[in-house]
Amino acid sequence: MTQDTSTKYIELNTFLKIKIPGTGGSIKLIIRSGSVKVNGEVETRNKRKLHAGDAVEYLGKKYEVEEKLIR
Repeated sequence: MTQDTSTKYIELNTFLKIKIPGTGGSIKLIIRSGSVKVNGEVETRNKRKLHAGDAVEYLGKKYEVEEKLIR
């Protein structure tokens, strides 16, 4: 039985730890500060579930969630 890809995700804080330098605590503060956007909307939830193809923006840089990062 294959797993439905819509149930696979990576949490926002985990994704940002991979993409930008910083500790888990500093990443959480960045997210809570309102300076991160997911798919064009401000996101303040650390555990926001991201799926392949989602766009994350921080300090003017855009990152796309890739299938290989999702478990």
